[in-house]
Amino acid sequence: MTAPEIRKPAIWNREPIAHVKRIIAVGSGKGGVGKSTTTVNLAHACAAQDLRVGILDADIHGPSIPRMLGIAHAGQPEVKDAMMLPIFGHGIASMSMGHLSSDQAAIWRGPMVTKALVQMLRQVRWASAESPLDILFIDLPPGTGDIHLTLAQQAPIDAAIIVTTPQEIATADAQKCLTMFERVNIPIAGVIENMSYFEDPQGARHALFGAGGGEALAAKNNVPFLGKIPLEMGIR
Repeated sequence: MTAPEIRKPAIWNREPIAHVKRIIAVGSGKGGVGKSTTTVNLAHACAAQDLRVGILDADIHGPSIPRMLGIAHAGQPEVKDAMMLPIFGHGIASMSMGHLSSDQAAIWRGPMVTKALVQMLRQVRWASAESPLDILFIDLPPGTGDIHLTLAQQAPIDAAIIVTTPQEIATADAQKCLTMFERVNIPIAGVIENMSYFEDPQGARHALFGAGGGEALAAKNNVPFLGKIPLEMGIR
């Protein structure tokens, strides 16, 4: 059975986000591969190069960015002129359902999830004309569902980065995520292989989850392979 073609719907809105120069989505298709950790570290790396950076935590049901930025208890964002102001951690602007709700699970159906997502994207004053955001990273949840398609419709995403671990079960889901981005005409910036190996105190490397999966995924799709990230206690 052939999958139906994704067509541009009437609600398509690719208008730029005010004072945001570039938007990069980070997806994996699968949970547990360290995508949010990779997103935060990408943001830190860009901030270290004096770029103004933000993160939109698009995982409505399992937000983790506030905790990773050390601002889990920062409270709700301030609202000014009907726009939410981002909450900063380590100099990185952020907006997350973790800032907007309690520790209770968000038991919402699709329309409520997509409405919340669009509000966090377009009703946030990410930056100002004098100090625009150079990059807004979007940390996507697992899967390829409503949230992913809503962002493809509602955000002018410049590129996507795919995060995977080496084993086949992870790269299979990463392939689905990569294909989804291609079908909605979002360029793939590249593939990052996380948890590639563990280096013991003697310097020997152990491929705990197999080897070469991320590189093979990139080669298969003719996209850049951006590198390997080892298992490290500090990151853990």
